[in-house]
Amino acid sequence: MPEGYWCPVLHAHLPYVRHPEHPDFLEESWLFEAITETYVPLAAMLDRLRADGVEYRLTLTLSPTLLAMLRDPLLIGRYHRHLDRLVDVAGRDMERRAREAPPFEALARLYRDLYARTREQFRDGYRSDVVSALVRHCEGGRLEILSCAATHAVLPLLDAVPQAVRAQVGIGVEHARRQLGFSPLGFWLPECAYAPGQEAYLAEAGVRFSFLEEHGVVHAHPRPAQGALAPILSPGGVVFFGRDRESSHQVWSAEVGYPGDPVYREFYRDAGFDLPLSELRELAPGGVRRGVGLKYHRITGKVDLSAKEPYVPEVAQDRAREHAAHFVEGRQAQVRRHAAAMDRPPLVVSPYDAELFGHWWFEGPLFLEEVFRRMDAQGVVRPVTPLEYLDRHPDCEVAQPPASTWGSRGYSEVWLNPANDWIPPHLDVAAERMVELARRFTDPTPLEERALDQAVRELLLAQASDWPFMMTMGTTVEYARKRVRDHVGRFTSLYHGLLDGGVDETSLRRIEEGDAVFPEVDFRVYR
Repeated sequence: MPEGYWCPVLHAHLPYVRHPEHPDFLEESWLFEAITETYVPLAAMLDRLRADGVEYRLTLTLSPTLLAMLRDPLLIGRYHRHLDRLVDVAGRDMERRAREAPPFEALARLYRDLYARTREQFRDGYRSDVVSALVRHCEGGRLEILSCAATHAVLPLLDAVPQAVRAQVGIGVEHARRQLGFSPLGFWLPECAYAPGQEAYLAEAGVRFSFLEEHGVVHAHPRPAQGALAPILSPGGVVFFGRDRESSHQVWSAEVGYPGDPVYREFYRDAGFDLPLSELRELAPGGVRRGVGLKYHRITGKVDLSAKEPYVPEVAQDRAREHAAHFVEGRQAQVRRHAAAMDRPPLVVSPYDAELFGHWWFEGPLFLEEVFRRMDAQGVVRPVTPLEYLDRHPDCEVAQPPASTWGSRGYSEVWLNPANDWIPPHLDVAAERMVELARRFTDPTPLEERALDQAVRELLLAQASDWPFMMTMGTTVEYARKRVRDHVGRFTSLYHGLLDGGVDETSLRRIEEGDAVFPEVDFRVYR
């Protein structure tokens, strides 16, 4: 038996961004970048580990909106086009660098070859379906995939209308079941946001376990004797694992985390803002510049972007291996420090945003792969999934977690502050109206049923945590505000149309085509 366990958790989520009314839409690139830089590299990493016989364990959230987009024919078709454009731009930049900046030619060639391999892997190796490529690793318990709330809503902020919480949980779990082919037993609470009693909705949906920020476990009542190094069982029957601050801080911290090392690739300096617009072509529709992934400089230090030094991949890769060794040594020291005071091997739970690995931190997938390889070669700390741990140690302390979130100050401030506090009253009114509609229409006509189901979709999309987060962070604020206003506006239009008996089929079809998420939605969930 190992002296302790490590449970890595990657939370993969993106808001539902799909705009068929435009041939190119800037925010759709969020999905394209994530597939290229995180999801395909992650699947390829797991493929290599399995082929090499390495014992790995990974827990991964695939949020319902992300699952929907990864299987959406329109978006996948646009992603193919995006990959073709990337390979084209990288190839032309390689030729230009050879003429004008020979020291960067090898790096430009690296990108051209990387994008070409990604295109081949995605189209041919994964048949344009990275979800299935990941699901294959669930065999044998190596990968544990979690579900999440339908549109990643902050559930405690919906508590005024219980049906709204139940709908977010139930629809999220059902969509995951349909997309994955099985019902996930774990559930990622969006933003780790929890309010006492809400686990009842998780249990109702068949969920066995979830995760909380560290203070959501260590401040439970009564105080758990094991702290956050072992899960607790809530009175509602759901097991909660606590985020380990030490291992998370070591990777995630902007000040001392590994990704800030000066030799790693600089994220913010991108050729998409340096190259002539004529070179970018379709990657800058309408002359609007965006990052394209061609990044030729390293972090260097706290200097202006113009002063960044050239990126050297071999040096960065060596540093990633060094950091992986340091991380494994840190987990060994951590479990040994606590083992004597515990009645079971310590469990270190390390949740991270999946896009940290590859998208934000280019060397992240190599770091993670090296951690798994090093852990497999030593017997002190073993990677584990939550279900595997519970099979080995089924007895948990019973304790009631308090309200908590992650993020600044740990109690919902990111999603409820002067930048976004105008949103919840609109969502509460809409949720109350959805309950009214669900109870009133006991025998709807086919057209009414379509309108009722679409009203649910609009409400779900308005409830996404992404919009208030963007407002707090000051990123794409106008887009976030527009999304909330548009979804609430469409919901309100459908509400009045249903009550007045004036649902317009043409308008409804247009809304359905635009917000075509969760085809399995049934408005009766709001009764």
